Amino acid sequence: MQNKVLIIEDSRTALNIVVRLVEQAGLVAVVSRTLTEARHVFIHSTPEDFLCAIVDYNLPDSPNGEAIDFCIQSILPTIVVTGRLDSETREDVLRREVVDYIPKENAQTYDYLARLLKRLEHNKQIGVVVAGQDRSTAIKMSSLLRRHNFITHEASKAEDTYKLVRDNPEIRVVITGRHFSDEKSTSVISNLRVDYPKERLAIISVSEQEAQLNSARFIKSGANDFLLTPFCHEEFLCRITQNIELIEHVEALTSMANSDFLTGLFNRRYFLNKLSAMAARRSERYSLAVLDLDNFKQVNDSYGHDAGDIVLVHTAAVLRQHFADAVIARFGGEEFCIFMPDISAEQALSRIEALRALVCQQPVKVGDEKISVSISAGLLTTKASSLVNSISRADKLLYQAKHAGRNRVVSDIAFSRALDRAIQKTA
Repeated sequence: MQNKVLIIEDSRTALNIVVRLVEQAGLVAVVSRTLTEARHVFIHSTPEDFLCAIVDYNLPDSPNGEAIDFCIQSILPTIVVTGRLDSETREDVLRREVVDYIPKENAQTYDYLARLLKRLEHNKQIGVVVAGQDRSTAIKMSSLLRRHNFITHEASKAEDTYKLVRDNPEIRVVITGRHFSDEKSTSVISNLRVDYPKERLAIISVSEQEAQLNSARFIKSGANDFLLTPFCHEEFLCRITQNIELIEHVEALTSMANSDFLTGLFNRRYFLNKLSAMAARRSERYSLAVLDLDNFKQVNDSYGHDAGDIVLVHTAAVLRQHFADAVIARFGGEEFCIFMPDISAEQALSRIEALRALVCQQPVKVGDEKISVSISAGLLTTKASSLVNSISRADKLLYQAKHAGRNRVVSDIAFSRALDRAIQKTA
């Protein structure tokens, strides 16, 4: 990770604010107060060490943005901050290939800078498609997007646009124009929206100023937002960022609703909703394990509930590692459930037994204490059966494991073998 930010700023007040913002973002501030200092600092560094540079437009030895040119020539993504609010300064800054221009106007501008720092790192995992634009507009848009570290794609055909979105799950934004060679832009928007809801993919339509009434048609066809050309640098990037942040906020809320707050595993409600229809319609068998931490109440009573939480988090981490290809949920308390698709009874039993042995062999460290834990599990393998019914049957097998002395797996493998024989007869 590029964990440094070069700051070139001669105002002590502004410098203190920017350094604090950089450090709050988990980055290392490398401070220079003049262009000369910055040149000296950079002799001992490479561009790969830096996420970006934050540069004041007016410095004692570079009164007209010379420090900006130095950073751009050094291949550093450059954010310009300045106390000058006149249009000439703004135009002079934006004619350069800068990431953004931030006037020292009020507290909100520094809040914007803080968000921008986080975005520059995060944007490396986000794709944007520039589609159906004329060549000069596509080049301009792609250049601006790359300055913000987005993964950028271009398409001139509707079919190419669909394929890009389908093949690249990191894509979060499609910017559509009217220059598709094979379809109308409203059709492209409408077709994308069939498979990708607004909470998953933002579509921003672009039209000329003289055709601004088209914006309503685009929105009605399914676009999230629109942009009139010619557009300014800042508006373009603000609209991209706001649409991505909206998607991320929805994803965060969805994750909170679907996840167990302590372990991060799926919760019971989401597990049942996600898998019930799948389990009922599958032609293949699946295995389901319900497992429980043995004597967990004693852990809470002896070491406290904080220690109990650490044990639960540890167990969840082991489950994730051991069953990366399965769906795992915390059902509540110390009970977990694992859904394993397309697996034989013997394979499922082997994996659950391996998990049981692994948990026994790894005491959980809590402060200076090492807490030994074990699990019991009920395991069944079935085909085209109600998930709720399968959980109930697995729960009964878990009860048998507890009753037989804990720290063991009880499975319905005899039933599963009979099921295999029945399948073979009908094959």
